[in-house]
Amino acid sequence: MSVAMPPVHSDLCALYRDHHGWLQGWLRRRLGNAADAADLAHDAFLRLIQRPAPDGFATAGAARAYLRAMAQGLCTDLWRRREVEQAWLESLAAQPVAYASSPEQQALVIETLLEVGEWLGRLPERARTAFIQAQIHGLSTREIADHMGVSVRMVQKYLARAMLHLALIDAGLASSSVDRG
Repeated sequence: MSVAMPPVHSDLCALYRDHHGWLQGWLRRRLGNAADAADLAHDAFLRLIQRPAPDGFATAGAARAYLRAMAQGLCTDLWRRREVEQAWLESLAAQPVAYASSPEQQALVIETLLEVGEWLGRLPERARTAFIQAQIHGLSTREIADHMGVSVRMVQKYLARAMLHLALIDAGLASSSVDRG
């Protein structure tokens, strides 16, 4: 007695069977690492299970274009995470041994840095620039205004907008799409 699979499930099985090897090969060439390629190919299909493609795929080319775009985003996420990890490890290496943290603490810091980076990425460009210059580089509003070619009052508005938006994100009240003006 055989059990019929739901159409979405059988479509996904066929998609996996027809394109997994190709996607993993594409990722291996892109990343230069078979293990990373296998992980990201796996992640791509997990995402399809969680959020199926809007209307399925009319052709094999459409399926591959969708998978390639998804995999490119996963590659970008991997590279960004590695940059953050490397910066954190370099910062940690510069500290005296007494300040060394456990692997768990390091993982927590890296996750937090990635989350902060995502939050900053949601800010409108000028608010993000002013916020980073003030909070990371320690510039005064006058220095930021000079760098950005705007008034001190405008920098204050950018900083207020950034603080408000970050507070809304933190509270879960900000939408995922942000006006980038």
